[in-house]
Amino acid sequence: MTKSELVLRLSKKYPHLYQRDIETLVSTIFDDISETLVEGGRVELRGFGAFSIRKREARKARNPKNGQEVRIGERFAIYFRTGKELRERINKPPVMTTHTQHG
Repeated sequence: MTKSELVLRLSKKYPHLYQRDIETLVSTIFDDISETLVEGGRVELRGFGAFSIRKREARKARNPKNGQEVRIGERFAIYFRTGKELRERINKPPVMTTHTQHG
């Protein structure tokens, strides 16, 4: 789902709100999450998951095209850990329906 698809879905779910207000709200939330991560903070959305930053040490790697060794500098990566409720919803077995034939 893209950001614009999220805005459209919310607009349909909440028709009493203006789409431009929903766009502003979604952008504000994403901006605040991003800013918190840039500052080295952690963002936890209960039931959904938590975003944090992990430091990746400098290392040596190989260029896959020519096999030449390259040095990759220290950097930070975003880490996401799913919340318990989301993990349970994703792993919930599908509901099987049975159809009976009449004849």
